[in-house]
Amino acid sequence: MPALPDSAAKPAGLAAGRSRPYGLEWPTWLLIACVYGLWLSALGWYRSAQAPAALALVVLAAAWYMSLQHELVHGHPSPWPRLNRWLGLAPLAVCYPFDIYRDSHLAHHRDELLTYPGQDPESNYLDPHDFAACHPLLRALLVAQRTSLGRFFISPAFGIARLLRPLLARSYWADPALRWTWLQHGVLLVLMLWGVQAYAGISPMQYLALSYLGLGLAFMRSFYEHRPAADPQHRIVINEAGWFWRLLFLNNNLHMVHHAHPGLPWYRIPALYRQERAHFLQQNGGFVLQGYGRFFLRHALRPVDAPGQATRDLPAPRV
Repeated sequence: MPALPDSAAKPAGLAAGRSRPYGLEWPTWLLIACVYGLWLSALGWYRSAQAPAALALVVLAAAWYMSLQHELVHGHPSPWPRLNRWLGLAPLAVCYPFDIYRDSHLAHHRDELLTYPGQDPESNYLDPHDFAACHPLLRALLVAQRTSLGRFFISPAFGIARLLRPLLARSYWADPALRWTWLQHGVLLVLMLWGVQAYAGISPMQYLALSYLGLGLAFMRSFYEHRPAADPQHRIVINEAGWFWRLLFLNNNLHMVHHAHPGLPWYRIPALYRQERAHFLQQNGGFVLQGYGRFFLRHALRPVDAPGQATRDLPAPRV
């Protein structure tokens, strides 16, 4: 495999967010202009024509913005983390203050813990005994989340609840950094909702509903992004998606490549994958999907797998 600025070794924790210099990274600067431009254009269109399609573009822009935040978390487009952070502070998608998302996502890059409940912050699974102990209604909702329709409509509510639940604990607020993070996010959110209503006539409740749909669209990428497997690398998917999904998710559909080289910019991922496709598919045990559309239709009402999984008790892979 050709030498890259990031080694194939899996970085842990915050190291996963650091990138090596890739020059000016003009494609990411152009992306930033496009994401913010789409959002502002959608608001302007709705202001002038009250077109429902403009609201659909707001949803699309919110989901795309979350993909952009993922790039910013991983050290792009500048070598200055503070500047990258400022570029992602705007609460266009409402939920997930940038700092909270950054810390949670970088913790997810401990590949040896992928899918482990309570250890992988982005796990879709529960330990079997915890799942069995859930209320029957909760179990039904958890199973529904393993369908594509449930992922879109139900998973955002679970994600928001998981984000907000710690705020109820008094000990949570003992950390000054967390207090500042939420204060900053709250002020920016109030200002944004006020500005959107004043400029485009979209009420705060309308915008919150649109952002929920945007979150659901963003969540579709990680619907079956990881699966339980004894070998950590076999847990990471390659989805050979079409151009729309590749652009919306900024090539993170080629997720094995991203985990192998987390500092690689989004626009360099496809070339590396084309060059080393056989290597990556061997590395992840052939965990490959042929696009999102058919996959989502096939699992619209049929769960892709069970939410209760013995992820920590899988047998070691054969040598």
